[in-house]
Amino acid sequence: MLSAAAFGAKGDGVADDSRALQAALDATFAPGGPKYLLIPPGRYRITRPLRVASRAGAEGNVVRHGGITAHGAQLTSEITDGSNVIEFVSHSTVRFLLFEGLDVQGNGREGNGIHLECEHNEHFLYNFCLRDTVVQGCGGDGCRLVGNVFEGQLFNSYFRNNKGNGVTFGHGFRKGILSAIHVYGCVFGENGRHGAALINNSYDVSFHGCYFLLSGKYGLAAANGCTLLTNCGFENNHQSASGFEAGDGGVMLQNFGTLVGCTAYSIYNQTSLISAFVVGELVLVGCVGHGDQRAKRAGLAKIGGQKGAGATIIGSSGRIEYLNNFEALELGGGGVRLGSRWDSSNLARLGQHHLWVDKEGRLRIKNGTPASDQDGAVVGGQA
Repeated sequence: MLSAAAFGAKGDGVADDSRALQAALDATFAPGGPKYLLIPPGRYRITRPLRVASRAGAEGNVVRHGGITAHGAQLTSEITDGSNVIEFVSHSTVRFLLFEGLDVQGNGREGNGIHLECEHNEHFLYNFCLRDTVVQGCGGDGCRLVGNVFEGQLFNSYFRNNKGNGVTFGHGFRKGILSAIHVYGCVFGENGRHGAALINNSYDVSFHGCYFLLSGKYGLAAANGCTLLTNCGFENNHQSASGFEAGDGGVMLQNFGTLVGCTAYSIYNQTSLISAFVVGELVLVGCVGHGDQRAKRAGLAKIGGQKGAGATIIGSSGRIEYLNNFEALELGGGGVRLGSRWDSSNLARLGQHHLWVDKEGRLRIKNGTPASDQDGAVVGGQA
């Protein structure tokens, strides 16, 4: 392990430590270098971006533990041209990268606080971990991970007051698939856009025990779905909305997703736990959505979807609003709620018989799949 102090980094809050930290990073990740850098406690003024880019080919491979340990060290950004504060770009195979204890304080005119990128199909950045980090006040995202970045974790980290998203996850803009990312015990608060966002059709990110609050827009925006959320909380997002009627759910989700034990609470503009348009399957288990003060009408979910898509809501509480004649299968609370339209994917079935309520409010039955609202027979007649 190298120490940034050996390259002249002061950490006294007075000296410009950009050149010394860059020299330390260059030596750490050079071919044959130790691959591990210690930044001692202190406050380090940064006036230009800190960049690491692995070389293409075998010479740039990092396949053992490496990274940055910086407990007690704060990188204070004075970058004003939109450049990222610290970035790691993989042009080879990079594994077991650890960023630990980084504290990045932005000024609102830089880009992303921490940027991890691998815009390749044939190169990789994986088995990484970002833990015990704090990123606040940056002009872009608190953290951005894009491209062939996968099988990694974000753990016990804090992303707040950034002008973009707290964290952005995405497939590459040119190449690379982001997948198998797990986020544990992180906080996404008061970010200008979303607390966290999944972009460029990415979806394979899961969040566990995280909290999303006071975002300008959504706590989580997942335009192509999200693998899993467990025990996550969403509070008072949509701070940029003009009022409750202009707000929306803590989670914006399209396509598919599973939420277990998630909660939502609002006294301002957040209207529900989730706002979803379902194409595949949506499952909510043991979730709660409610509000108070001007958000007294806040509930659990607003759900629409394509024909043939499915939603199952089990043991959850809070008002549910359905759009475009979409219906979910609800179990718990007031009992069981099945689909009532003839073309619902959640019709009651008794063997091969389907039951539904027609437009005149009559219960109908058919042996087989109904083809119209007036198909089959009114209950009491011959099916």
